[in-house]
Amino acid sequence: MKWTQVIDPFGNIILSVLVAAVPIIFIFWALIIKKMKGYQASLIATAIAALIAITVYGMPVKLAALSIGHGALYGLFPICWLVIMAVFLFNITVKSGQFEIIKHFMASITSDRRLQALLIAFSFGSFLEGTAGFGAPVAITAAMLVGLGFEPLYAAGICLIANTAPVAFGSIGIPITVASQVSGIPELPISQMVGRTLPILSVILPFYLVTIIAGVKKAKEIWPAVMVSGLSFAFLQWFSSNYLGPALPDVIAGLGSIVCLMAFLRFWKPATIWRFANEPAPTFNTDVTYSGGQILRAWSPFIMLTIMVIAWGMQPIKDVLNTLGLSQFEVPGLHNAIQGEDGVVLAKVFKLNYLSAAGTAIMIAALVAIPLVGMKFSEGAAVFMATLNQLKFPVLTISAVLGFAYIVNDSGITLTLAAVLANTGVLFPFFAPMLGWLGVFITGSDTSANALFSKLQYATAASIGVDPVVTVAANVSGGVVGKMISPQSIAVAAAAGDLVGKESQLFRFTVKHSFIMLAVICLITLAQAYLVKSIIPVYEMLDSKQMSAVPDVSKGYIYLLGLVAVVVIFASLIFINSKKKTQVPDAV
Repeated sequence: MKWTQVIDPFGNIILSVLVAAVPIIFIFWALIIKKMKGYQASLIATAIAALIAITVYGMPVKLAALSIGHGALYGLFPICWLVIMAVFLFNITVKSGQFEIIKHFMASITSDRRLQALLIAFSFGSFLEGTAGFGAPVAITAAMLVGLGFEPLYAAGICLIANTAPVAFGSIGIPITVASQVSGIPELPISQMVGRTLPILSVILPFYLVTIIAGVKKAKEIWPAVMVSGLSFAFLQWFSSNYLGPALPDVIAGLGSIVCLMAFLRFWKPATIWRFANEPAPTFNTDVTYSGGQILRAWSPFIMLTIMVIAWGMQPIKDVLNTLGLSQFEVPGLHNAIQGEDGVVLAKVFKLNYLSAAGTAIMIAALVAIPLVGMKFSEGAAVFMATLNQLKFPVLTISAVLGFAYIVNDSGITLTLAAVLANTGVLFPFFAPMLGWLGVFITGSDTSANALFSKLQYATAASIGVDPVVTVAANVSGGVVGKMISPQSIAVAAAAGDLVGKESQLFRFTVKHSFIMLAVICLITLAQAYLVKSIIPVYEMLDSKQMSAVPDVSKGYIYLLGLVAVVVIFASLIFINSKKKTQVPDAV
């Protein structure tokens, strides 16, 4: 027997929305006012949502429990799997002593915290978002900044805010691919519309980040570097999203802005080196130098990470890995047991893609990195166990958050909130990004938010005479600014930034910036819908018969052989360099 979702349980949409908003309001209250720990707020919010789903929406208790369990399971895999492996790789770098060389290398480029934040949180984080996504960028970059000496709250908060620019094109463009599949609009026009919105944010984001860190006056001191970082990123993001599609904007823009800023810093230096008030003055020991081989070895875990996540992002490799290592099952008692108001039955299938998951790519990178940095595998195993102990509360938090996301989606609570925004008439383009923001806040994923709301965005825009690509793209763009305050993202950043139990501080740090950026995107979308229609691309809807393709497995095996060759060559290079006798003194 199927249970049918109810969007307006009281027969009065205003009253229904007020009740549906209670779990969301609780999260804001718990983290901002009550300053609860993340796992406590998530567990209580899940209980409140389940109570409302059962008593108000009439969801059977069994389905509510299964929905929460399904979400918690997804939280464990692939989300926690990825976070654990990302932090494990970073901990290997630290435990082996190689991160001291990385810190020295970064200081040789610049000791200025403002510029380090741009290079790592903004540019390198964008590159990681483009290749891995799903929490890896924040986990890696926050840990790196803390390792460099950043105050943990600023490190995690800055990385969350910096992650705004690339989220729409994350994980080789999957968010836009999903928006295309759900809405029926081809990928390229959605990519183009997003690429005509987010570069505006990308230009100002570096200055915005530095202002948060050091204030407006200190941000102005490095305006040339800020302009190089922001303009190079925005131009490459616009160009690649408009002419190459959604797969590569983050990779190209992230790498491009790193190269441009590092090249610029060879010829320009800030008048003063800025650091946090509570940390000692910069001490760059010019008597200590490292050879190119030593620096390459120190960076080898992150180079391996880059190689692996790029490879795992290639569709032929994904196809092979899914052919060899993909288990999936219908969730007993939940699959096809819920029916939407539109009559569509919700399939509930759990996919255990244990080979193609991004976390597995990072695990392999970490295992390869262990001998590269001079550690024994027994030492690596000890680091892994310590990492699991370090992340026990974040794992609980992430599982609770995903349980919350699934229950509010399956019960119809999310659709109740969306229904109000969809009934705003000609003003809907202004509110369209808020749907994406809401979806990402709840689920922690722009991909999930696009799966949830892209069809609604399309239908509502068509009903008021606005080109649907504007609002579907707005769902993608609005979602990116919800990422920084999503409880899932907060939990990941807290885990990597050594802020476990202090999630409320991190939430309060980012929440106002999320609303400011959301308002900017809402205004841009409204202008696109009515004032600057000329920027809307011309396109034809997808033919549903052409939306599936047969995987080319043979090509995937060739790619995998190439990957093995690259890894072997790189590892050999590291071992050869490490065996060479050098007169270079050790780091102090």
